[in-house]
Amino acid sequence: MAQKDGGTEQGCIKTEDSLGAKTMVGAPSAGGGVVVEVREKKGPLRAAIPTMPFPVAVICLFLNTFIPGLGTLVSAFTVLCGARSELISERGMCCVFWLNVAAALIQILTAVIMVGWIMSIFWGMDMVILARVILPH
Repeated sequence: MAQKDGGTEQGCIKTEDSLGAKTMVGAPSAGGGVVVEVREKKGPLRAAIPTMPFPVAVICLFLNTFIPGLGTLVSAFTVLCGARSELISERGMCCVFWLNVAAALIQILTAVIMVGWIMSIFWGMDMVILARVILPH
């Protein structure tokens, strides 16, 4: 990517900051910088959420809404049935399965203080969002 500045051509290189935002070198960075691409960095638990068929994701959301952690536990078993995840290529299927089981246990154990219930609903919403990404239009 190059920009014309007067009569000379100036090259701009993309760099990535600690939050995952890519900006162009040479552009003003404080307040007036140009953001080329923003990518969300996910932790291991969040990246382990499997991409399931849409109806299964909706069922998991429903289960997570009324019984915190149950839909996440079901989604852990979908990993063993072939559902894909961002982490499978890096860590393997068994590790992703156990990360989802750990997320389900965290949701179940902290549901008493409402944190697990809210986390469980957000987890289910993420499952539906991931399932909608793979839906054919």
